[in-house]
Amino acid sequence: MEERTTVRLPRDLLSRAKRKAAAEGRTLTSLIADGLRMALADGRKSGRTRRRLPPVSKAAGGLLPGIDVTDARSLQEMEDIEYMQRLTRST
Repeated sequence: MEERTTVRLPRDLLSRAKRKAAAEGRTLTSLIADGLRMALADGRKSGRTRRRLPPVSKAAGGLLPGIDVTDARSLQEMEDIEYMQRLTRST
């Protein structure tokens, strides 16, 4: 037995769904019903993916000798030097 229900959808989603149903020569109801069947199918992964953390480095050591992280000016200068070296290598 079929039931009638009201569903509120964003206007753009509804118009896209109507166009797709018309292009496929079917009703909007059948398009929505098939979409719900797909979403509820057994064995199908849910829309949520498991959160994966990036790999964590297990490297030992620390900062290179002579680097002072409290001296912003020298850190910026080192970055500028490295940037210029990369530019000159790429040309």
